[in-house]
Amino acid sequence: MDKFDAMGAFAKVVASGSYAEAGRRLGLTRSAVSKAVLELEHDLGVRLLDRTTRRVTPTEAGLAYYERCLAILAQVEETEEQVSRLHDEPKGVLKINAPLSFGTLYLGKLVAEFMALYRDLKVELSLTDRYIDPLEEGVDVTVRIGTLKDSSLIARRLSSTRMMVVASPGYLKIYGTPKSPADLATHRCLTYGHTTSMQRWSLVESGKMSTKGVGSCLASNNGDVLRDAAVEGIGITLLPEFIVGPDIAAGRLRSIMPKCVPADLEIHALYAPNRYLAAKTRVFIDFLAQKFGKKTDWTGLAKGRS
Repeated sequence: MDKFDAMGAFAKVVASGSYAEAGRRLGLTRSAVSKAVLELEHDLGVRLLDRTTRRVTPTEAGLAYYERCLAILAQVEETEEQVSRLHDEPKGVLKINAPLSFGTLYLGKLVAEFMALYRDLKVELSLTDRYIDPLEEGVDVTVRIGTLKDSSLIARRLSSTRMMVVASPGYLKIYGTPKSPADLATHRCLTYGHTTSMQRWSLVESGKMSTKGVGSCLASNNGDVLRDAAVEGIGITLLPEFIVGPDIAAGRLRSIMPKCVPADLEIHALYAPNRYLAAKTRVFIDFLAQKFGKKTDWTGLAKGRS
């Protein structure tokens, strides 16, 4: 029997005044309880109990040790209850990571709504387009858009979003509307990346996916920058519907070449594999899944734009 269990057995003996009764309460034999107390006395180098044929009573040292045991056992029980409640009730700090544009447009509003439901929760929301390792950085939930890399993380699908080739009505009036990926070679394109050189888009042409070089006049690693430039008539861009959907609905952008866009991008919530998933993580992922649903209305969910 380990030291902690032995302390519990000793405390039960003092409380009941009997080895046999203590054993009954603990589901142990009398001899096992007696052995545990003897081991404690040997380790401590003092006699803890006075034994008679009728009753067991603590010595002066035993009484002092008993009081300390009760305090320690109570603290351990309280700690276990608190930790257990973290898995039963949404409490503590919830750390969330998501792509910048997606987080700004959708998660900010939803996180505020979520926190209104769970007042005991604190949230740390980090937005970055940089790929992070959530296990290394201590993130509870990571939102990822696109093809997932092989990892030990658990992925729950939240929704999907179409890729769309878009331009402003003003741009199309001046430069014309491309009909096929090949036509993009003569257009000004706004591309995702860090450089305007060697930019390529994967689009469907003649029923097959092909990768074409495009003439990039603006490159950025942020979709909002590209959308704003497209709205201003600077060029054509290829972006997810969750970024450009509201602008299309408002007439600021038009979708072109709809049959040429690549496959939809899947949106997932990723979290660490854990048999005892914390309630804060579980309820937040359930909340996101309910909000986004199987088919998401990106226009309706988007943060308002003037």
